[in-house]
Amino acid sequence: MRAIRDTGNRLVAALDISDSVGVIDSYFPDAHFFTEFERFDRHIDLLRRKKRAVNFVSICSPNYLHDAHVRFGLRSHAHVICEKPIVLNPWNLDGLIEMERETGKRIFTILQLRLHPAILALKEQVATADQRTKHDVDLVYITSRGRWYNISWKGDAKKSGGIATNIGIHFFDMLGFVFGPMSEQKLHYRSASTAAGFVELERARVRWILSIDRGNLPSELRGEGGQQTYRRISVDGREIEFSGGFTDLHTKSYERILAGNGFPIEENRAAVTMTAEIRDMTPIGLTGDYHPYLASIVG
Repeated sequence: MRAIRDTGNRLVAALDISDSVGVIDSYFPDAHFFTEFERFDRHIDLLRRKKRAVNFVSICSPNYLHDAHVRFGLRSHAHVICEKPIVLNPWNLDGLIEMERETGKRIFTILQLRLHPAILALKEQVATADQRTKHDVDLVYITSRGRWYNISWKGDAKKSGGIATNIGIHFFDMLGFVFGPMSEQKLHYRSASTAAGFVELERARVRWILSIDRGNLPSELRGEGGQQTYRRISVDGREIEFSGGFTDLHTKSYERILAGNGFPIEENRAAVTMTAEIRDMTPIGLTGDYHPYLASIVG
């Protein structure tokens, strides 16, 4: 909603099955609001018939509904902006691309790490380095979540895609964006709250850990009032500082889309493929190129 407002646009109507969305008052108190899809659908259709059609449908719904909601946006004669992941499986992209052609409308996705200054600088460094160089990358992302997480749709891998998809897909997209296409990957560990593995890309070997378990934070960050999120990326032993700079990336994403430079749907295929494969892989344990921090989690 902030991105819509900050780009000078207006939220005409919103759908959320939860009616506890008072935050909308801070942005668009006059927006029509619905808790039932059928009534929302009727309203959007009436606006179109009255020549007041919406220009964009912005989708922030649970992951497993994105595919259907994108199709709704296209059928409503609107362009679509969809949060990650656009779909859970790569083959679903093909149907959406076909619908784009049929409707003449576009689907854009929020891949905000591609706009982060530190990531753009890293991409430039990799592009100008010796092309024969294979970089060694370590990635840890721990973002604490409470008991509610596993009770909600996010805790159901069939709906969220699992940890690698729900909290990791931006990082997998970033890795492909910087280091090129994947050639191999392995899964070392998976639980309801944590996943860890290895992926080899054209220009990098990557060891990664993703977790929502507060207990996996470094010991110095734990405790009441302590830090709830830990992000760390190192390339060839050098840490990439990107903890800041996140606050306006959604607005930047919307600005690019409105200027005609948004990330099209095909840009999502590599990361969607990587995370879909992880979902179906069998963990191999602490063997091979596992992230050294994983030993402290499993042990």
